[in-house]
Amino acid sequence: MGQEITDLLERVDAEAFFRVVHAFDDTARRWFFAGLGRSGLAAQMAAMRFMHLGRDAHVVGEPTAPSIRRGDGLVMVSGSGETPVSVSFARIAKGENAEVILLTHKPRSTLARLADAVLVVPVEKTQQFGGSLFEQVSLILLDALVLELARNIPDAHRRMHYRHANLQ
Repeated sequence: MGQEITDLLERVDAEAFFRVVHAFDDTARRWFFAGLGRSGLAAQMAAMRFMHLGRDAHVVGEPTAPSIRRGDGLVMVSGSGETPVSVSFARIAKGENAEVILLTHKPRSTLARLADAVLVVPVEKTQQFGGSLFEQVSLILLDALVLELARNIPDAHRRMHYRHANLQ
């Protein structure tokens, strides 16, 4: 499993990764995170880390998530890029003039055509069940994105720790 993850990470397009990093340059932008199943769990974990960075981050479907509007961003995690609910979310976001960022392994999917930036997780084959390899590498890439953004924050880990949940 570790070798599969390592091999896949080596095939991720670095330029595409940094295009996605730069999509987050506006620190005042609100970001919404979504996906279904295990992809949705990776998106939720990313939203948590964005909150730790001090970003205005929301998980789509949570009771306290506001409506998406012009200038906001939607981060979608979808292996197939065709999940009907995810496609609907992206269409709503585009209709509100929000930016859509997608992590997928299907660069010619409906979601990829709707997205403003796509980070392809180039899964070709795996010994793991279902989309496990895609979901694992998506989470690692989202965490790597957070690390890149944290480089520009003085004393980032202390600040992130301060925002970490304490009602546990």
